[in-house]
Amino acid sequence: MKAARFYDRRDIRIEDIPEPVVQPGTVGIEVAWCGICGTDLHEFMEGPIFIPPCGHPHPISKESAPVTMGHEFSGVVYAVGQGVNDIEVGQHVVVEPYIVADDVPTGPNDKYHLSKNMNFIGLGGRGGGLSEKIAVQRRWVHPISKAIPLDQAALIEPLAVGHHAYARSGAKAADTALVGGAGPIGLLLSAILKAKGLNVIVTELSTARKDKARASGVADHILDPTQVDVVAEVMKITGGKGADVAFECTSVNKVLDTLVAAIAPGGVLVIVSIWSHPASVDVFNVVMKELDVRGTIAYCNDHQETIKLVESGKIDLAPFITQRIELDDLIAQGFDRLIHNNESAVKIVVRPRLK
Repeated sequence: MKAARFYDRRDIRIEDIPEPVVQPGTVGIEVAWCGICGTDLHEFMEGPIFIPPCGHPHPISKESAPVTMGHEFSGVVYAVGQGVNDIEVGQHVVVEPYIVADDVPTGPNDKYHLSKNMNFIGLGGRGGGLSEKIAVQRRWVHPISKAIPLDQAALIEPLAVGHHAYARSGAKAADTALVGGAGPIGLLLSAILKAKGLNVIVTELSTARKDKARASGVADHILDPTQVDVVAEVMKITGGKGADVAFECTSVNKVLDTLVAAIAPGGVLVIVSIWSHPASVDVFNVVMKELDVRGTIAYCNDHQETIKLVESGKIDLAPFITQRIELDDLIAQGFDRLIHNNESAVKIVVRPRLK
């Protein structure tokens, strides 16, 4: 079968590899669509980061580069392993793409996403969504309604990232949220916030992303820092109070500074983006306003609620897909476009299986 394999920085190859073996306790999934994530782009441009370098296998997966990429994916079950009796062939599913030790519990109150040596399917090994088929441990497989188109279902994974950031913030309905950056995660996070009843202000430079925030209806106010004083506008919108909560989704220090300045005293700042470089924070402002600064990584028991929001119609994922491509076009029409021309692309999804 065809798969996108990461060898090293700037070296991803579309290759033929053996189909996965559906072992006891696993589910065989024919991948329908897989999104290209910002993490994938960082691996391509700056990696290996999450991907174990060649010759340095991951302590849980025991794999190192080359590995199959892709962790935002949907598909159809084609086989179930021995012992799996609550998933059926033909079901539509998405995957919570974790690699954690087998003895790590994944119950409602377990913080398995913070467990030692945690990594992700599609980065740390165990196959990936940028391939025709994958076999995944049952505990990571989430059934979804067949009413959700499978290309849209591939966005449930990044939507769950937004849900976890929302949960980490402690925000509640009628609060005002300021989202720094309207890339894929910022937009999907904003969709979660709107579905939860918050007033959402987005700050963004890109015309395409501002248009997408406007067209999708995920923001009440869209501010361009090249055209307005974002802090002054936030104060005007909130009657001089400031935002109750802010979410940093850019890895840009100037955006971080703006968010700190625009948050109300006693507010919460959530760092959503994964920074590959050091950052500075206005600690004086953090102290004087008694701000809470919180990190967030991926998701933890967020998929169930995220899927419900989509199945109930509270979130429409269709507007966020800007391009659909084939696996053979992954680099030229996918990675290169997102790196060099992201004005025209928000979320690109890939169909790994040949027609």
